[in-house]
Amino acid sequence: MGKIVTVIILVFAGVAAYLAVYNMEPVSVALTKDLIYQIPKIGLMLISAVAGAFLMFVIYTMRDTRRLIRNIQTQRRQKKEEKIQNQYSRALSAMHSKRPDIAENALKEVLKEEPGHLQALLRLGEIAEERDDVKAALDYYKRALAADPGNQETLLHLLTVKEKMGAHEEALGYADEIIEKDEKNLLAIQKKREILEGLGRWEDLMELQKLAIKRAATEEDKAREERLLLGYTYESGRESLEKGDLERAKKLFRTVIKADRAFIPAHLGMAEVIDQEDGPESAVSYLEKVYRDEKSIIVLARLEDLILGLGEPSRIINIYKKGLSENPSDNLLKFFLAKLYYRLEMLDDALEMIEGIETPSAYPEIRKIRGGIYMKRGQYEKATEEFRSALNMRMTLRIPYCCSVCAFKSDEWSGRCPSCGSWNTYYFNIHGACKIREG
Repeated sequence: MGKIVTVIILVFAGVAAYLAVYNMEPVSVALTKDLIYQIPKIGLMLISAVAGAFLMFVIYTMRDTRRLIRNIQTQRRQKKEEKIQNQYSRALSAMHSKRPDIAENALKEVLKEEPGHLQALLRLGEIAEERDDVKAALDYYKRALAADPGNQETLLHLLTVKEKMGAHEEALGYADEIIEKDEKNLLAIQKKREILEGLGRWEDLMELQKLAIKRAATEEDKAREERLLLGYTYESGRESLEKGDLERAKKLFRTVIKADRAFIPAHLGMAEVIDQEDGPESAVSYLEKVYRDEKSIIVLARLEDLILGLGEPSRIINIYKKGLSENPSDNLLKFFLAKLYYRLEMLDDALEMIEGIETPSAYPEIRKIRGGIYMKRGQYEKATEEFRSALNMRMTLRIPYCCSVCAFKSDEWSGRCPSCGSWNTYYFNIHGACKIREG
């Protein structure tokens, strides 16, 4: 590089010497009106060249200085980022190893270098949540939101913390903010659903589900959202029924039934409305029609209670007998008819019906009925033998319900399983073999 510069200088000097031979005549250079100098042409040329060279020197020096400063800043920034990344990686490793104290210290070191480090703030919030320090978690998440307003991960964390604190309206506000920016954010929709369900705000849930159905990506997703809408509509109907708003309850139950004729809880709700409006006789007539269409043993059990309340046992007996005439091998109907006979103190008929059940061992409750019959007849030894065989059953003639989705068991009927949240899934656990439905 030095040789090249030397050659350039020599060439320039040679050219200047050559030009000096032919350009010695003076040239007037006026600096002001009264200040005029006479200098040779070659002198003016040399001055101009030196001035240009000096100007270029200054420009290139400034450029190189800026480059040097930028390089120094870049190196410092890279070192800082490397240090931050190392500390953050150390924190993640500690979190995965279930060492929150080490992770927390490493993350705080990250914040010393970069107070607005979003991921470090979020991880510190998560650590605080795990030790149930929701106030500290809330502080970290708010700092994260200030560092990156509108960040959806941060909003989800704030939603969760507010929900834990019982600030449901604020949590719903964060959920709405997320959904407004991303209508297909399933986690935010799910969180909002959970909060609204906990608050029993069924009408809001109905509106949410209508939007969810429109946003469903596949037919399967759409069907699932539609099932949830039916459930929320049913719950809204139950709420209206409990408040005495029979017209609204009737409208909502009809909406559910129109969409799904096999949604038994809605039929039972409708029967309650009819019972209050027109009396038990009308409710019985309605359920008789439902039973003819759906053949639901749940409906039949409710019919039994209503008809016995009317003092017409022969009417329910005839319904059972008609069902058996249509399907003589229906052991389930035989069992419920035997239970009804026992309930009505028709002990001989109860025993005769029990004898007609194929594989009675599949119905452990039969032993309770037999034991009760023998007890009433004074045949205590036989009664004791039957009850001993049925010790695993808690209550005589109390048939438990089972959820076909999650296998949850309950002695009380409900339109919705309290365990998995599914509607219309209870059935009688007659065989004592409550199982999760496949598919």
